[in-house]
Amino acid sequence: MKLLSYLTPEGYKSYGILKGNSIIDLRSRTDIDTPDLKGFIREKGISSADEYIDIDPDYQLSDITFLPVIENPGKILCVGMNYQDKRTEFSITSDAPTIFIRFSDSQTAHLENIVKPALSDQLDYEGELVLIIGKSGLNIPVEEAREYIAGYSCYMDGSVRDWQHTWFTAGKNWSKTGGFGPWLVTSEEIPDPQQLQLKTRLNGKIVQQDSTASMVHSINNIISYISSFTQLSPGDVILTGSPGGVGHSRHP
Repeated sequence: MKLLSYLTPEGYKSYGILKGNSIIDLRSRTDIDTPDLKGFIREKGISSADEYIDIDPDYQLSDITFLPVIENPGKILCVGMNYQDKRTEFSITSDAPTIFIRFSDSQTAHLENIVKPALSDQLDYEGELVLIIGKSGLNIPVEEAREYIAGYSCYMDGSVRDWQHTWFTAGKNWSKTGGFGPWLVTSEEIPDPQQLQLKTRLNGKIVQQDSTASMVHSINNIISYISSFTQLSPGDVILTGSPGGVGHSRHP
């Protein structure tokens, strides 16, 4: 199943199920007021969307304006340097996961522009697989980690290289540099998220390509590690890292 967040033709924020090019609006049908997809996951559970799957659609994909899949996550936690080619490009030798935070107001949606900051000439691309958490968890065992995933999506983790300095925060949180979408694919649709192909295109040319099997820290390990120091909640978002091939390593 695919779920997305959007503005309706009337300009209201909503979310729904994508079927082909049609959308079944969920916000108008829930028995409690869950104003966004994060609230729906928290209050109803991702699997409860199944009961609406055969309802007549409300909109066409061409009618709506995309919003970030989770517009206002409680947490956006990012794993840096999680593919060996990327670690080689940046001369990373540490074995510990590199974790940093992106703020929700730095996000933008599918088909919206990524915006280069006026104070930078080093806006870089980083295509990533992203996880959306489906239920609360603290100290999650590695072998149970996948049970906490509501679904998966794509993320363009735009990086302002000349503002990263010795930490990542200042280089990762400029307005409209985090492209999130187009939609969430529920976890049962992806039997093994460590066997996905990740591709980033720049002006139609593939500049990043790798398998999620190449992650240094697996999805299960990432969830377990993060949940050891902070509680994960429904709607939290985890970026799992970007492969090699970013602009930083290219000449020109």
